[in-house]
Amino acid sequence: MFYWTKDKSNLDKLQKRYCRLMKNAYNLAIKNKEKSDLLHEEASKLLIEIKKLQHQS
Repeated sequence: MFYWTKDKSNLDKLQKRYCRLMKNAYNLAIKNKEKSDLLHEEASKLLIEIKKLQHQS
């Protein structure tokens, strides 16, 4: 009945964070390439964690 209160799995949280980081990196690339690269690096590390979690389950 109350699906919006359902706890999200760790994988879902990481995927949402990855999407947010990639979007921010893309939008920031126009103004500041260095900060965009840092966000992209962090997002790529998250992607590795996501892939590990997907292979475990």
